[in-house]
Amino acid sequence: MKKFLMAAAGGTLAGIIATTYVAGPLLAQEGMRETTVYEQLDLFGDIFERIRAQYVEEVDEKELIEAAIGGMLSSLDPHSSYLSPDDATAMRVQTRGEFGGLGIEVTQEEGFVKVVSPIDGTPADEAGIEAGDFITHVDNESILGLSLDEAVEMMRGPVGSEIIITVVREGEDEPFDVSIIRDTIKLTAVRARTEGSTAVLRITTFNDQTYPNLRDGLEEQIEDAGGIGNINGIVLDLRNNPGGLLTQAIKVSDAFLESGEIVSTRGRNPEDGERFNAKAGDLAQGKPIVVLINGGSASASEIVAGALQDHRRAIVVGTKSFGKGSVQTVMPLRGDGAMRLTTARYYTPSGRSIQALGVSPDIVVEQPRRPVGEEEAEDSARRSRTEADLRGSLNNDSLSEDEIRQIEEDRAKAEAAAELREQDYQLAYAIDILTGLTALGPKQ
Repeated sequence: MKKFLMAAAGGTLAGIIATTYVAGPLLAQEGMRETTVYEQLDLFGDIFERIRAQYVEEVDEKELIEAAIGGMLSSLDPHSSYLSPDDATAMRVQTRGEFGGLGIEVTQEEGFVKVVSPIDGTPADEAGIEAGDFITHVDNESILGLSLDEAVEMMRGPVGSEIIITVVREGEDEPFDVSIIRDTIKLTAVRARTEGSTAVLRITTFNDQTYPNLRDGLEEQIEDAGGIGNINGIVLDLRNNPGGLLTQAIKVSDAFLESGEIVSTRGRNPEDGERFNAKAGDLAQGKPIVVLINGGSASASEIVAGALQDHRRAIVVGTKSFGKGSVQTVMPLRGDGAMRLTTARYYTPSGRSIQALGVSPDIVVEQPRRPVGEEEAEDSARRSRTEADLRGSLNNDSLSEDEIRQIEEDRAKAEAAAELREQDYQLAYAIDILTGLTALGPKQ
């Protein structure tokens, strides 16, 4: 105890001495820093006054200040931005699941506007816009050099009006124009259906409706199948899902986890970090899960994929995700505007950050681009001749009618699976995995 007290006293004394010599320079540095900040603010004021007084045309002072604020925020990272009162209102509406526009999520990459993903069923999706496309012109006017908000503003317009965007796409030799009619975007957060014995949950966005839609959709598919015992597994389709609300990503992950960490966030100050854990209860009741991702899966989608992957609750299939591992906080400002500011990075349960890296699938499956020509379509539709097609062929009298019916049903399922591979190879691959897992399980 005596040694401890002496050590403590020595530390205190050292602290006093250090303060004597260091406090002066520290105070001076702080004072210099404040002086520099105020000098820069004075410089901003001088420039603002000169623009207002001497620019060749009269300027809108409000727009000038908003542009300065927007430039300050966009210089930080692609996801920090100023939201005007109209933009702030539109964002609040969007998180509720309905808004006006083209139906694309975009980011900025080296000065170019890049499509993160089109939203299912929107004008952009129907026009053939793909994740990874670069938009260079809007109505023949270049958007190179504009901020992301400025470019987005150019793409907005009245519902029903036409917009022509110029697209640069990997694999295409030349840029090409795409005509899109603006529309009101009504998002269906989750579309549920059954393929064979597999429940497919297509999650298009993470808004206020995502978890309720997921829960209700899965319950409906289980009921239609006659119980969970008739479901061999679940496919969570997160392809081209640009993300959304962190709270909804946590709820969707929690829906299939019994316990453990879902995601953690770490900001500038360690004390601001948060950790979110799963509560007991699994909507899938232990059934195997396959998660589908691609380059258009971002943000909240990556949180779900990363959580289920780290907990070995799901097999992740597809291609590497987008790699947005940051969290934005929307802060209200005076005048009904808002500021979207990157305040934290998020980490998967294993402690990995996916920022700029993305989630790597357990099984890499590319989606082939194989447009089927008319001749190929006819050939594929034409059924091969078999013994049964021959005139006077013998019947198979060794099987009962029920056995024959079962064989025909199994054949129909196999043919449906083959057809699905032509339509959506990645989804078909995911369903095949679940079918294979069922085949390896105990006999019913």
